[in-house]
Amino acid sequence: MNTDFIREFALQLPGVTESFPFGEDTLVFKVNNKIFLLLALDADPIQFNVKANPEYAQELREEYPDQVLPGYHMNKKHWNTIIVARLKTAFIKKMIDDSYHLVAKIKK
Repeated sequence: MNTDFIREFALQLPGVTESFPFGEDTLVFKVNNKIFLLLALDADPIQFNVKANPEYAQELREEYPDQVLPGYHMNKKHWNTIIVARLKTAFIKKMIDDSYHLVAKIKK
């Protein structure tokens, strides 16, 4: 898993745009002009922030305490930081897809 994979996966979702509003180290993905994914380009291990329903966000932190953390520089009730190391590709895609649908307000 690398940042290119995450970027390509996010960009294939309908209506997604990317930009660098916070500097060249953080790639921001938006849908409907709202952020749903922040990808740290300089982080080692690879990590990104995604939005989640508050209850689910907390459940994930409890289930994956070393890989799912309260959102770095974000509202910790609604955002998680995902540390990619040792997580399955399907899980990573699900976190991004869930965040996208939550922000876009599109039902799956």
